[in-house]
Amino acid sequence: MSSTENFNQESELSLKLFIVLTRALQSVEKKAIKDIKSLGLNLTEFSVLELLYHKGEQPIQKIGSKVLLASSSITYVVDKLEKKNYIRRRACPNDRRVTYAGVTEAGKQLMDEIFPKHVEAINDIMGGLNNDEKQTMIEYLKKLGYHAEGLEKE
Repeated sequence: MSSTENFNQESELSLKLFIVLTRALQSVEKKAIKDIKSLGLNLTEFSVLELLYHKGEQPIQKIGSKVLLASSSITYVVDKLEKKNYIRRRACPNDRRVTYAGVTEAGKQLMDEIFPKHVEAINDIMGGLNNDEKQTMIEYLKKLGYHAEGLEKE
């Protein structure tokens, strides 16, 4: 096989992988979002609430990067969750520029009820792979992600 043929084959496989990966992500994401909506929240509300539920109180300024949400949207989402009495704000006693968000008792009760259902739905969505395949996919996708991140630095 010539180097040109090898390059063309590699390029074709890279393009096919990109398309398959994108379509798979869209399908998985669509099902996950449908599940979250059935639980009475939108994706951003659920993401913020889930972060606070599992990681505890967080500075509002840091939530966006942890749930892949634009910082401009965080205040809006926090406001919505606060109006629903699922989270509360608390000023930092040492730095007036920092405000923390944490889950209220009502938010904790909601997550205690809906999170196990969400885990079950995600397990169903990922049911197309066995445990060994899931582990392999995790390793390969991490490797791919780290490589892509490394390209940005060059």
